[in-house]
Amino acid sequence: MNAINPLITRLKCFSKDESGATAIEYGLFAALIGAVIVGTVVTLGGQTNAGFTTVSSELTSAGITAPTN
Repeated sequence: MNAINPLITRLKCFSKDESGATAIEYGLFAALIGAVIVGTVVTLGGQTNAGFTTVSSELTSAGITAPTN
């Protein structure tokens, strides 16, 4: 019975320790922020590319070409 008592005490202490849970929460929060940033860059990148393509085609149809070196 004496060998089991320290084990139970450690398990109770471990179950009350929330420092690991806090680290996991911060990790999940950082992953969420990263996912939002990636999603925003992908969306804005596509929209920016479409905008440049539109401007390029309008300039080309107006007879304006890019200078060459």
